[in-house]
Amino acid sequence: MVKMGKDYYSILGIQKGASEDEIKKAYRKQALKYHPDKNKSPNAEDKFKEIAEAYDVLSDPKKKDIYDRFGEEGLKGGIPGGGGGTNGANFSYTFQGDPHAMFSEFFGGRNPFDSFFGRGGDEDMDVDDPFSAFGMGGMGGFPRSFNVRGGHGGRVEKRQDPPVTYDLKVSLEEVFSGCTKKMKISRKRLNPDGRTTRSEDKILTVEVKKGWKEGTKITFPKEGDETPTNIPADVVFVVKDKPHPVYRRDGSDIIYPAKITLREALCGCTVKAPTLDGRSVTMATQDIVRPGMKRRLTGEGLPLPKCPDRRGDLVVEFEVKFPDKLSQSARETIAKVLPTS
Repeated sequence: MVKMGKDYYSILGIQKGASEDEIKKAYRKQALKYHPDKNKSPNAEDKFKEIAEAYDVLSDPKKKDIYDRFGEEGLKGGIPGGGGGTNGANFSYTFQGDPHAMFSEFFGGRNPFDSFFGRGGDEDMDVDDPFSAFGMGGMGGFPRSFNVRGGHGGRVEKRQDPPVTYDLKVSLEEVFSGCTKKMKISRKRLNPDGRTTRSEDKILTVEVKKGWKEGTKITFPKEGDETPTNIPADVVFVVKDKPHPVYRRDGSDIIYPAKITLREALCGCTVKAPTLDGRSVTMATQDIVRPGMKRRLTGEGLPLPKCPDRRGDLVVEFEVKFPDKLSQSARETIAKVLPTS
């Protein structure tokens, strides 16, 4: 015979084989009776937690089945394969819930003591049917928002909503020097009654660090909409580069398209490349410049995100502008001086 350990049925004051509704009613009765706000006996808190554990087990079909077959010892890992699985692993259960949170969720986020025991003269109220004060006897007393996980149990399992993503547009100058961005969002927040919501605006401050790359994510945990049945979503800002009138960005490098004439490409040229901090860097070349050729000015790009004291490069990318037309004499001159192969 399997040693039973704690008798969860006895704790709730019901018989083995009790129905789902009977288990709910028993928890409601015992939890209200031993809640520390109502019951001032020294052991009320321990009893209240024990009642929550009993309900946590008996309201869950899987846990209840293991407990009915193997008792507390099997439920908490004493019976190999107690979970009925095929891998031979132990089913290990430990009550880690918050009995007060369970109590609140069972009553749909409300505090029933505000109505049941808050009037001073209700200490002898019959907790078998506390909802009689509202004319709502039996199971009809549960609020309409009461959710049942998987069709069993009395707890609301809150899930976090998916992240809400916004673009955080920054200029190259802002990435170069770093800046502070203040972003206003609108979201829903729960009112003190735990059921209705209100709309409110909030300013979220983002400290843009020097050199942040496009795609960098900044997360503000649980700043999304809040409802009685959800965990608010995280709000995520994703860095996006604003188009720049002069440069293109390539990681920590910036690319400056330098337009030169065909004559300059063949005979040599001098280019003044502007920098992000307002200077200009002169670069001269006597080599033949082919379209698309690049020259690097080391350390004149954006700060490196992991080492902002160092910088990427300013890449000068040559664009050769060809003439729209040539005179006949120019053609003959070029034909004479340019090699044929």
